Amino acid sequence: MKIGFIGLGIMGKPMSKNLLKAGYELTVCDCFDGPVKELVAEGASSAATPREVAEQTDIIITMLPNSPEVKEVIIGKDGILEGAKEGTIIADMSSIAPLVSRELAGILEPKGVELLDAPVSGGQPKAVDGTLSVMVGGKEDVFNKCLPLLEAMAGSVVRVGEIGAGNITKLANQVIVALNIAAVGEALVLATKAGADPELVYKAIRGGLAGSTVLDAKAPLMIGRKFDPGFRIKLHIKDLMNALDTGHEVGAPLPMTASVMEIMQSLKTDGLEDADHGALVRYFEKLAQIEVGS
Repeated sequence: MKIGFIGLGIMGKPMSKNLLKAGYELTVCDCFDGPVKELVAEGASSAATPREVAEQTDIIITMLPNSPEVKEVIIGKDGILEGAKEGTIIADMSSIAPLVSRELAGILEPKGVELLDAPVSGGQPKAVDGTLSVMVGGKEDVFNKCLPLLEAMAGSVVRVGEIGAGNITKLANQVIVALNIAAVGEALVLATKAGADPELVYKAIRGGLAGSTVLDAKAPLMIGRKFDPGFRIKLHIKDLMNALDTGHEVGAPLPMTASVMEIMQSLKTDGLEDADHGALVRYFEKLAQIEVGS
């Protein structure tokens, strides 16, 4: 089975490397030469356009920033659809608007091309160690064909419904993560301002009801002032925008999501859009005029 991978960014590159480690024959494509050359040096082949990737492969994974980029790569000029054969499968692992996934599936199906929407959670660290959580929407038989491939990059792969359900699940995930990170940052600023040691506060509460994967992942980084991107604020803004848009479309108000979105927009204005989303703590630090860990 020949696999294509389009989009070798902070997530796509390590995911591609895990496919190579698992023994898959891989053809890669990206708008930047650097990551392509790096993957080729590790055994991949390269293609100049998504169309060429489709001509050479059976299953194509896309890992791209947002809906417009996914549409361009799949149905744009020199896109996947121009080179795809009947029976080609596209597993879009980007985080995009669910309605766009459904739109694309409607365009592809008459051409004999199948689509899965299969966004991931876990950020760069889990992309590197191959333990991502993957939430998949699409036909069950198509999912089953792709399951071993997805498992080579993940610790958990769950089909959550028909096309679009993967990205709906991812939006719910991103809402929970954003609100959780904001709560951790706000709480650690409170502890610091009130004179407590934030590291000891974290150790004391992590085993109780406040404990969470987000707390364990982000509290040490906030305390240690480590804001190098595992998942950039600007990408979380994109996800929350998709969540808010979807909420408006289906009639589900998201007032807490909207509040955290405005916090992220404030950080973007302060020049922190490329910082890790754990930098949400810096918004609360600015309000309280204190730094966690100081």
